[in-house]
Amino acid sequence: MKHFLGSTDLQLHEIKEVFSLAADFKRLRNRHTPPVLDKQTWGLLFFKNSTRTRVSFEIGVRELGGTSLYLDDRTMQVGRGESIKDTANVLSRYMHGLIIRTFEHEIIEEFAKHSSIPVINALTDLLHPCQTFTDIFTLLERWSDPQSDSWMDDLKGKKIAFFGDTACNMANSWVILSKLLGFQLVLSGPEGFETTQEAIQFMKSRNLDTEIHFTTDAKEAADQADMLYTDVWVSMGKEKESEERIELMKPYSVTEELFSLAKPDAYFMHCMPTHPGWEVSETVLENPRAILYDQAENRLHTQKAIMAILAEAKRSIR
Repeated sequence: MKHFLGSTDLQLHEIKEVFSLAADFKRLRNRHTPPVLDKQTWGLLFFKNSTRTRVSFEIGVRELGGTSLYLDDRTMQVGRGESIKDTANVLSRYMHGLIIRTFEHEIIEEFAKHSSIPVINALTDLLHPCQTFTDIFTLLERWSDPQSDSWMDDLKGKKIAFFGDTACNMANSWVILSKLLGFQLVLSGPEGFETTQEAIQFMKSRNLDTEIHFTTDAKEAADQADMLYTDVWVSMGKEKESEERIELMKPYSVTEELFSLAKPDAYFMHCMPTHPGWEVSETVLENPRAILYDQAENRLHTQKAIMAILAEAKRSIR
């Protein structure tokens, strides 16, 4: 069974197909979408609340001809101690795919281990691969062509800088994609927020190079960058650390001054929700090169492409 728990679960030709399909889905939306999920029901099992992830996946399933069913741990027996093994086996008898947004990465790996249907990682504390695939697709729309054979070559040589909590799931996902696709990535945050050993071990288990460019100097990271990226400073589950994190992260706020150190045509990206005045200034958010809403829209198209590929993979197994 083929799952999408992280970027390394797809081969390079499949990653290329994701971007090509996403471009088609975006161009042909409301005109023609192949009903690859016709008569299928996909479950959305969320242990964490969401806006963009839930809405984009529910609409995406519907536009591919399927039906979605929203589930959460508060109203299911898995939240009262039923094993993941039993839950995965039962849901596999009812559904055709499962999209999970949860805390520990081990939870989604356990679901995948016992599921006979495709499982998609809609976010764990370790990784957020749907978002970084979306982000690359959004950049390819500007730097290349998502359907071009040269898209990887067009990414190589680009410098992407990530600021703030550089030990978070988004930073981890960017590190992994940089190894797969060959662009330059610089992480910039306070000491103590380097890439975690859990992320390093995950990379080693996938035979990826674990050399990571981390600096505490935000200006060095921003210098001549092609894109600046940041995320919330206080992720879900870290609320008790709010005051300490905010104080530590202040030097890594993406301000107009920091943005000006990047290339003149550089972009700013953020997976949202934003907190103006913390991880990014209001002036940067209002800059026309801040492309957050394009990112948000493209979640729909990219995730439809991922589901379509997994659905076809399951079909080919039969």
